[in-house]
Amino acid sequence: MGKTIAEKVLSAKSGKDVHSGEIVEAEVDYVMVNDITGPAAFDEFEGLCAPILRKKVVLIPDHYVPNKDIASAKQAKKMRDFAKKHRIKNYFEVGCGGVCHQLMIEQGFVAPGRLIVGADSHTCSYGALGAFATGIGSTEAATVFARGVLWFKAPESMKFTIDGKLGKHVSGKDIILTIIGDIGVEGARYASMEVQGGSISSLPVSDRITISNMGIEAGAKACIVPPDKKVDEYLRGRVKGKYRSVLADEDAMYSAVREYDGSDIVPVVAKPYLPSNVAPASEVTVQIDQAYLGSCTNGRIEDLRIAARIMKGKKVHNGVRMIVVPATKEVFDLAIKEGLVKVFSDAGAFVSGPTCGACLGGYMGVLAPGERCVSSTNRNFVGRMGDKESEVYLASPAVVAASAIKGRIADPSEVAR
Repeated sequence: MGKTIAEKVLSAKSGKDVHSGEIVEAEVDYVMVNDITGPAAFDEFEGLCAPILRKKVVLIPDHYVPNKDIASAKQAKKMRDFAKKHRIKNYFEVGCGGVCHQLMIEQGFVAPGRLIVGADSHTCSYGALGAFATGIGSTEAATVFARGVLWFKAPESMKFTIDGKLGKHVSGKDIILTIIGDIGVEGARYASMEVQGGSISSLPVSDRITISNMGIEAGAKACIVPPDKKVDEYLRGRVKGKYRSVLADEDAMYSAVREYDGSDIVPVVAKPYLPSNVAPASEVTVQIDQAYLGSCTNGRIEDLRIAARIMKGKKVHNGVRMIVVPATKEVFDLAIKEGLVKVFSDAGAFVSGPTCGACLGGYMGVLAPGERCVSSTNRNFVGRMGDKESEVYLASPAVVAASAIKGRIADPSEVAR
């Protein structure tokens, strides 16, 4: 019987012939923790009294950095001290790093066929490059620090095929929100989503990352896009070590198969308070107070280029504040070099260095009671970006940019032809 990508990766990493439902112990390529999840993992690891497998460990402070208060400063210092004590080279200080998931990909830790875990739920982002990647807890991360392996229940796989020419302004964000709107936030619970088809092949790697990033919002264990030449080109000169692409067999067994016509997909938003509460952007004309462009979902240079093309020569609507946060130093530097930061600044937007702060309601864009934000992030739960009476509307960079100009949720076609 043929195998899915998830079954193949777990077979290779466990040295066994693995099929869905089986529990195996598999070799992990990399384990990542951030400034929130890292400190607890460090405590657990020190209790194990074991040597650390330092080459597998990646430490990325990103959620509350630069530190917003004394508590976050203590967390960041603990990470810094742990890296120094154990001589961990894969530590990215403020000014040299950025949002963990984008940085993991940029720095070449992620590649097809790899098994990567991270103490952050959006670790599934790495599936965009053909890796099996999933979020874990801090205690699990500590055991990987020491042993380099972790147990997995091989998930069933669901296949999503999207074919057809995508419309103008339709992006990976619109595709994954459409899927989540269709299957619900538990629709792929503990499954490995395989997202493929002509529409997906036409997308750049950046849009595929957005799709895999939000697989967890459908409950998925992993969300994998079959790797192709675009992935190889992206990794050339970037990837650490060698890799081997893994594709599903033609007779692989899937628990569900869904097919979409890409030409039917339109720019959408996910209304409060679930990523599955999806509607066409053209039909959601609510007034907004804030527009946020950034995060591990849509803070890449490609996202900033899309928004800048729409906003160039225009102004952010009076009464709306716009915040732009490039995901990493590399993205930030490119945005300056290409003049994108100037476009945003001239439009009246606030541009900052990389941080996850606003996405989780930490700082740098927290919402007051009754305020509404259209955001390129990945969650719109109650109180996600601030007060429990605030509202978050999830959308693509194009919709965020158009909405910032109009002062309300807007389809990009209203301001860009």
